[in-house]
Amino acid sequence: MSSNTPAVAVPRIDDSSKSVGVHAQLMALVLGTGMSLASGTAVAGDNYLRVGFGLDLPWNAVFSDTDCASTTVDALYGCGTGSDGEPTRSVGKFESVRAVELGFGYASGSKRLEMLVEYRPNFEFRGRTNFLSADRRQDVRAKLSTVSAMLAGFIDLTGVGSPKVGQPIPFFGAGVGFAHTRIGKTSIYFPATTTIVPGGSRTGFAWMATTGIAVALDDRMTVDLAWRYTDLGKVRTGQGSGQVVWRDGSQGPNQLNLAPTESRLRGLGMSLSLRYSF
Repeated sequence: MSSNTPAVAVPRIDDSSKSVGVHAQLMALVLGTGMSLASGTAVAGDNYLRVGFGLDLPWNAVFSDTDCASTTVDALYGCGTGSDGEPTRSVGKFESVRAVELGFGYASGSKRLEMLVEYRPNFEFRGRTNFLSADRRQDVRAKLSTVSAMLAGFIDLTGVGSPKVGQPIPFFGAGVGFAHTRIGKTSIYFPATTTIVPGGSRTGFAWMATTGIAVALDDRMTVDLAWRYTDLGKVRTGQGSGQVVWRDGSQGPNQLNLAPTESRLRGLGMSLSLRYSF
């Protein structure tokens, strides 16, 4: 490592993450459960398809070392103390991200059950490490994408009688399932060098809670405007080959055998969708 990119030999992470095939099976299981419930419970005309778009505003995030026990791999942040007296890490935020959502469900009276799939493409983490003093360059950048599958339940507060066309109907709901998050290479820019961290992916538990307003356009089509909190679980960088690169070419790259780092991906957002009953 260079003098301005402190890293020490640290924790080997026990890589117990499942293969992509297993991840796909988990999401398929959630999807199959929702569709089985819908086909077995819904009455004629109660099935619906929902398509929408959203904008999420993730909360501030911290990437840190995941284990400080092993001496066989390098911890990116060294499991030490930074210039600010805090543990060495990257502090920043995930930028706002657009979401595309597709839901298949059924409605029975004021209750709805839905299989919800969401895709959030191509957003970025921007932050800073605390290796150096605050006035020196130590910027962090990484690009991500996520796909999630959840089984969600909703309650429409229709009051007495059937809702009329154009009448706003409040609703609330929650969902649980899985999210698969992929992060590309992370670049940490120091005054003279760039540290490159391998990308990685992770599938884990995810959940959301939502509330909003539904407005019926006719007897089949409804517009939903929703506010939501979403927790997509942890984001994990890759384990393995990293590099320290001198940008002026004065030295050859230093090779690193890096352990993963982790952060949490969660935040608030809004969505607008169109629901079609059939």
